[in-house]
Amino acid sequence: MPTEEERNETKERVMAQLEEVIDPELGIDIVNLGLVYGIELDDELNVTVEMTLTTMGCPLAGTIQADVKRALSELQELGEIGKVDVNIVWSPPWSKDRMSRYAKIALGLPD
Repeated sequence: MPTEEERNETKERVMAQLEEVIDPELGIDIVNLGLVYGIELDDELNVTVEMTLTTMGCPLAGTIQADVKRALSELQELGEIGKVDVNIVWSPPWSKDRMSRYAKIALGLPD
């Protein structure tokens, strides 16, 4: 069973990999957009990514879920994580307030 420190380090690596997943409509990664709500790890280091999308019924939901799994496949191949599940949630609803300063600047939005 991983220690709390190992869990936290693994979560950080997962988040770093998720920064490679770009929202196709906005051209910004899902982490800076604030779409990732949480990362859960079980005792076997199986990962559940809890995230949302910018709009309900987003036609690219399947694409983004596949991109998340693809981004984390490298960690799986290294044996750092197990199975990956992506859980799309709608509560709390996403808003621009969740975006990082970087994302707001990139999209030309006021901070």
